[in-house]
Amino acid sequence: MSRTEAPPLPEPLRVPVADSHTHLDMQDATVEEGLARAAAVNVTTVVQVGCDVAGSRWAAETAAAHPNVHAAVALHPNEAPRIVHGDPDGRSRQGAREGGGQAALHEALAEIDALAALDHVRGVGETGLDCFRTGPEGMAAQEESFRAHIEIAKRHGKALVIHDREAHADVLRILADAGAPERTVFHCYSGDADMARICADAGYFMSFAGNVTFKNAQPLRDALAVTPTELVLVETDAPFLTPAPYRGRPNAPYLIPVTLRAMAAVKGLDEDTLASAVFDNTARAFDY
Repeated sequence: MSRTEAPPLPEPLRVPVADSHTHLDMQDATVEEGLARAAAVNVTTVVQVGCDVAGSRWAAETAAAHPNVHAAVALHPNEAPRIVHGDPDGRSRQGAREGGGQAALHEALAEIDALAALDHVRGVGETGLDCFRTGPEGMAAQEESFRAHIEIAKRHGKALVIHDREAHADVLRILADAGAPERTVFHCYSGDADMARICADAGYFMSFAGNVTFKNAQPLRDALAVTPTELVLVETDAPFLTPAPYRGRPNAPYLIPVTLRAMAAVKGLDEDTLASAVFDNTARAFDY
């Protein structure tokens, strides 16, 4: 089986569910094709997430054109230092570029702020901290950007969507210090069970992706097991994090049932019960 070949459609869910975090602009299918495949397995709603100014504009436009798409807009944590310091290696989709300093970051944040005011934009994210791809020289720009996004989310009454990679303590510290928005979502939750209890006490939603199905992901499954069902979301983060047994092949919203069924087993719930809870939780998290 080719690693570039799309996995087959899974058995449809009996209860509709939402994909709380996807990147339709990075997938091979058209938006219409992607939404049709998702609907065929009862994934009826998606949250399209922006990672830079151009992607956030696209997310907002796509949500405006499709009633079952909701947008989240932001500068990804790895984007902020690239804006400030430049990206000579061209690791992002924009290719190689020179740094624009603080002024360029503030200009980009102003664009995100304007997009966040739109009604069909339901979230501000993905924002947060990433100590995996960004070295120490970029962390000040990440933190400044994260704090600005928290403020934008609160001012517009939108959900905050967090990207937290190898930065758990600092993310929790900044949320506590700045004051988290009323609705905060840890996208692709990556902490352990102890952190899940801390997030649950704070009322943060935790969204689980296909990596919860990976063999080496027992700490994630332990975290899911202790997460209150009313705070659980499911996502693809497509085209990334394709669930087992399709790991390494392209991900898309139609594969949500594979992840959701694995999650239901971890939670000791039948899939209809979890799907129904997740559907309601996602609508509550993003206020749609």
